[in-house]
Amino acid sequence: MSFYQKIRDHIQREEMVSRATVVHAPDGTNIGAEMLVYPDGITDGSLGNATLDAETIKNAVSLMQHTGSKTFPITTDLGDFEVFVDVFPPPPTLLVFGAVHIAIPLVKMAKELGFRVKVIDGREKFLTKERFPEADELIFAWPDEAVEQLKIDSNTYIVILSHDEKFDEPALQSTLPSQARYIGAIGSRTTVAKRVDRLKKLGLTEEQISKIHGPVGIEIGAKEPAEIAVSILAEIIGVKYGVVK
Repeated sequence: MSFYQKIRDHIQREEMVSRATVVHAPDGTNIGAEMLVYPDGITDGSLGNATLDAETIKNAVSLMQHTGSKTFPITTDLGDFEVFVDVFPPPPTLLVFGAVHIAIPLVKMAKELGFRVKVIDGREKFLTKERFPEADELIFAWPDEAVEQLKIDSNTYIVILSHDEKFDEPALQSTLPSQARYIGAIGSRTTVAKRVDRLKKLGLTEEQISKIHGPVGIEIGAKEPAEIAVSILAEIIGVKYGVVK
């Protein structure tokens, strides 16, 4: 099976993969050599040199944390190479915990940006297709129940919006140990400070708690639900491309 077919199959299965191609070699003989690199560092194929392979794997795995494409200069005992790495990510997933009013424009805008969006809430009357026609999935469950059935990886972004600590904190407790790229939680600075104290008492570490973006969103003076949704998505996009930490 060709690399093209393998990449197509991974895309169809929504699995991330990257392709590395030698675009410059000291003597020209390795130009065009390719290999596939997966997020766990496993490879398919070789670029023809052990050092070149090892450095390319390291660069590709790092690039897959942010997606995109990049040409890397690599020096080996054979001379200087350039390797182009192209990442083929599945659609990013946005998990919205809390089917509140802000979630409505957030879901709509996120779909426009190419996210696969799932809304989770334990209150069935708010979790309707009429309120969220663009959502890919509506999950009627409490956060800890939902997390058990969800795949959360480095291509997952999480926003917690309920304004209710009985829902928000289980959502954070369940998702902070995960590999999610982004976890944002709504609330004032006072609410955030109190939440941090409670999460510490629940046994979450400083490192895990530091992953929370809260108050959620970039500060743009947003007041209305749609404006707040814009600020949240701006922060998510910044994290996606490594501009926001």
